[in-house]
Amino acid sequence: MARNALIVDDSGVMRKIVMRNLRNTQVHFDHIFEAGDGIEGLKVLEGNEVAVIFSDVNMPNMGGLEMVKQIKAQYGTDKIKIIMVTTDGAEETIKEAMDNGASGYIKKPFTPEQMVKYLQDLL
Repeated sequence: MARNALIVDDSGVMRKIVMRNLRNTQVHFDHIFEAGDGIEGLKVLEGNEVAVIFSDVNMPNMGGLEMVKQIKAQYGTDKIKIIMVTTDGAEETIKEAMDNGASGYIKKPFTPEQMVKYLQDLL
């Protein structure tokens, strides 16, 4: 399987921050895709294998929670690790994400070390 990552966030600046942190984890990715919302994220998945997704929760058009539900329904979540990246640490939001197939979450701001814990199986 290709070792690709997908970053889904409506903020281009935040996508660049996540990408820079991913590169600082020392985990090699063949390609890092970007998407501005859940709809774009799902389109990336239609034609590409992705090992890990880092997704914001709150986005226009389709938020991260809805995207997780769609991924679970279409692809299952056993092959794609989904990490929610959020400023919203509300327990009910995190629980809903985890119940629908997310593998974990990272609160903004974050460090490469926090990302590594979710990437151990890719090392």
